[in-house]
Amino acid sequence: MTVTHTSFRARRRRLAAALALGLLAAGTGTTAIADEAPSPEPSASATAEASPEAGADQKAGQAPADQGQADQAGQADQKAGQADQQAAGGAAAQDANGFKADNPGWANATKHTGAAHGVEENYTAKWTRADAMQIQRVSDPNAPSGTNSMPEQYTMPEISNGFPATSDDVWVWDTWTLTDEAAHQISYNGWEIAFSLVADRHAGYTFDDRHTHARLGFFYRKAGTQTSSADGANSSNGGWIYGGHVFPDGASGSIFEDQSFSAQTEWSGSARLMEGNKIRMFYTSVAFYNSTTGGSGNNDGGQDNNGSSKPYDPRIVQSEGRIYADENGVWLTGFRTQHQLLVPDGKYYQTREQNPGVNFRDPFTFRDQNNPSDPTEYMVFEGNSAFVREQQYVDAAAKAGQNTALATCTEEDLGYEKGDPKAETVESVNQRGGRYQLANVGLARAKNKAMTQWEYLPPLLSGNCVNDQTERPQIYFQDGKYYLFTISHRETYADGLQGPEGVYGFVGDGLRSDYKPLNQNTGIALGNPINLNFNPGKPYTPDFNQSPYTFQSYSHYVMPGGLVESFIDSIGGNKDGNPVRGGSLAPTVKINISGDTTAVDRTYGTNGLGGFADIPADRARTNGGDSRPQRLK
Repeated sequence: MTVTHTSFRARRRRLAAALALGLLAAGTGTTAIADEAPSPEPSASATAEASPEAGADQKAGQAPADQGQADQAGQADQKAGQADQQAAGGAAAQDANGFKADNPGWANATKHTGAAHGVEENYTAKWTRADAMQIQRVSDPNAPSGTNSMPEQYTMPEISNGFPATSDDVWVWDTWTLTDEAAHQISYNGWEIAFSLVADRHAGYTFDDRHTHARLGFFYRKAGTQTSSADGANSSNGGWIYGGHVFPDGASGSIFEDQSFSAQTEWSGSARLMEGNKIRMFYTSVAFYNSTTGGSGNNDGGQDNNGSSKPYDPRIVQSEGRIYADENGVWLTGFRTQHQLLVPDGKYYQTREQNPGVNFRDPFTFRDQNNPSDPTEYMVFEGNSAFVREQQYVDAAAKAGQNTALATCTEEDLGYEKGDPKAETVESVNQRGGRYQLANVGLARAKNKAMTQWEYLPPLLSGNCVNDQTERPQIYFQDGKYYLFTISHRETYADGLQGPEGVYGFVGDGLRSDYKPLNQNTGIALGNPINLNFNPGKPYTPDFNQSPYTFQSYSHYVMPGGLVESFIDSIGGNKDGNPVRGGSLAPTVKINISGDTTAVDRTYGTNGLGGFADIPADRARTNGGDSRPQRLK
């Protein structure tokens, strides 16, 4: 869930344009398309010009620079570089210095073993720039305007711009299911259950302003419902009935000591069905203290011009409730008491003192299904590596007893083999702003049975200098392997890197592993159609030359059997400038997972698209909660 930092947009565009033209004039051949974020800073005093690629969970915001000469220069440079790389494809596999290229013309990916490490070990796998470069390697440099440049087997089928509304009352986006400790999806007393972020369609704000108004809502449908998306807008919405908000009004804001927030909202998490009819909801509660919020959902998490604001405050929280279901439907009770579980520690996970626009959210809980002797309850979540973003934040971090080291890229973050002629230098990546991308996937474990007390473990994965957001991480178990899935945006990549909106996956032999990126080290498990030869634009203003499906869906959630659900964001508009906006759940797709590869199953549903919001349970439970509570009658 991505934020746009309003106060930095114009300056980022100016810097990106200047950099692109300067590099082009110098003949470096290294200019990225100008919408890469953030732009480099020429000196420490100028670092405030960069946009923090972090903060408020606002997916439709945080768009890259997309105008003018910077785009043209970046595109020209990229195409020239791709032509050089194509020509090099026929060259000898070993250069004069003895370096052997795995794919001539391209840097080698980092070698990952997938080997397991102890869960308590201070070891974090790295998603490196050398890995992420492989995305551009598999992209077609000759894909024409308006088409997809990525391999079909990694690409989500195109969704028609005609689709049914999941609900006429609320916009719907991030969605998850009622699960057990093994992430099986549970039907309860004959009903399938889904939880979503929702916002009132009729309240007067726009779809892109929804994030500061987000509430957790729930939906239910008869178990075993089967639908198709073949009829487009006339298709079923999946049979889902909107049940309302999960939490009573005001409950999720009760955990904040400072109640002067200008906005308070509920962001993504996961739901566990415990014994009987007890549900534990894990989610992110967020308070904003800005004097102004909104405006395309923008909030930079920092100070306003009058200095009357303070950084926004995200916290991971648990609340307990009960589910009831009879032949008439599903009801929830409780969820009033809130238990704060985690705030960033400043050692492993960046704090708002270290960076006012920090990413910290999206708890997903589970037990290790490949190690039945381990009864531990684990949690993965989105975090940022605990470095200080700018010199101006060092004192605040020191006062809070946190790490005071400034963010910087390292050789390990870049991950290139020694002697690789295509390798970037640490200095160049830092100068181009790569140090601002600090995504990681965090790990914690419960300290008590009630799951109200948790302790941090070192991150499972870092994407330092690669990407700034690893949203909604999940651990998926198959064939004795551990699959780490996460989602990310095109615009949250560091300068010089590109990738589609969608699911990124890694595989290892243990919960803590030297995780290997899936699919030729690209990491792409399922991406929207995109053309990496052109600037993408934004969901509400796609680039004229871009695939009209670049922003078609987001917030993909991998379910049992390789089924993947997401929400519709923006479809079309690249030629007529009028994209169709979503706020409803997308057709389910299926990926086949095997070893270190995935592939879209295009035999599933209609041309690879299943029913809209087809979120089937793979386990059933009928114990308890089969009578409607007296106070609800």
